[in-house]
Amino acid sequence: MSRDPAQPCSLVGAGQLTASDPTPGMSRQVAMHGAGMWTGTVDTEPHATSGWHHHGEYETTLYIVSGRMRMESGPGGQHVVEAGPGDFLRVPAGAIHRESNPSDEAGRAVIVRCGTGEPTINVDGPA
Repeated sequence: MSRDPAQPCSLVGAGQLTASDPTPGMSRQVAMHGAGMWTGTVDTEPHATSGWHHHGEYETTLYIVSGRMRMESGPGGQHVVEAGPGDFLRVPAGAIHRESNPSDEAGRAVIVRCGTGEPTINVDGPA
């Protein structure tokens, strides 16, 4: 990949995000996808739980904007972490997990994934 120091920065406006990567229980929107990176948002309704899934070869970082995000992962889905506004969550490449929003407020997170391949693979259950 060549680097051009004169290349200008770009903008993806909030109204330009598009629906992407469906997983039951959550709504993702993509801002950009290409050159080894996927960026977008995920919205989770109050008390909703997503289906089990992983992100293939992508390392994923989520920044929680609003609401709460509970992440279940590990053997049998027994490892649980919970994050709120201002917190970051990391999902290793290939880690089977599911998210839930245990709060009464809709949840929103910003997602940055680095890797290649399919960004979301839905599966039947935990590892």
